Amino acid sequence: MNFSLVGAGAGLVSALLIAVVAKATPLALLLFLLAPIPVLIVTLGWDHRAGLVACLTGGLATALALSPIEGIGFAVGTGLPAWWLGYLALLGKAQPSGAVDWYPLGRLLAWIAATAALTVLATAIVSSSGDFASFHGRMRRIADLFLQAQLRGPPGAPKPADDALIEAVAQRFAALAPMFAAQGFTLILTAYVWIGAKVVALSGRLPRPWPYIPATQMPRSALVMLAGAFGLAYAAGGFAGVLGLSLLGATLMAFGLQGLARLHQVTLGRGGRTAMLTIAYLLLVLSQGMLFIALILFGIADTLFGLRARLKLPPAPPLGGPGPRST
Repeated sequence: MNFSLVGAGAGLVSALLIAVVAKATPLALLLFLLAPIPVLIVTLGWDHRAGLVACLTGGLATALALSPIEGIGFAVGTGLPAWWLGYLALLGKAQPSGAVDWYPLGRLLAWIAATAALTVLATAIVSSSGDFASFHGRMRRIADLFLQAQLRGPPGAPKPADDALIEAVAQRFAALAPMFAAQGFTLILTAYVWIGAKVVALSGRLPRPWPYIPATQMPRSALVMLAGAFGLAYAAGGFAGVLGLSLLGATLMAFGLQGLARLHQVTLGRGGRTAMLTIAYLLLVLSQGMLFIALILFGIADTLFGLRARLKLPPAPPLGGPGPRST
């Protein structure tokens, strides 16, 4: 089938999933969250050009059905991130032996973090028409509503804290909102790539063999990105500071996911592995994310010191299979 027809169909499906959020039901929200997956599927299963057609078609359909700003939002927040990550996942270099060096999962994870941060920044700029004061005011209102629900309680209830403290917490929460948003979006993008690749693999159209995910290790350049993000977040203001906070949150989440992947590899072949992993996930939930800090540090140490070699972990199984598609 012609890649343009497949891409146009995927773009229309993705736009429809965006549009149903107007129904304001739990099912509509779930469908809305799945909107990038059709773009990923056509990019991974057909051609990266099909993914671009899906971005264009979905953006135009959303603009016509909702508004031009919603069409731009589709392209920035849904279509292009999905297309770009699908494109990277299928990059590969054929060797004389016929084997293929596929794009490393660690670099793909680093790009997921960077893509999430840039998407948060672009969304902030587009939604506020480039006015940082407007963006900060919107974040401040969201923070105030959140704290009203969490701290102030129902009318007539005793105040758990004075207004000055609540105001200070709200200001801090609003300032850090891009970091939290990028953390969540990094996790969501990672899930999108996994789901999209799994669907295409089950259909038999994925050119790349299924990789060994527990061996994922980001390059040391990700540490440079983390340090740069930290400096930018606390030294710059305006949208430059938003970029720094977004990169900081996204990169920390990526290192946490790497730590979680390495935990799966460390426990491989050990007795009671299922119980250990179950307990780890339960603690991750019950600690309200505090355990994730340890996974972040584990991921950073893994990249910095090469824990795989030090712990003598089994290497990833060799990857071969068909070569990357010509474009």
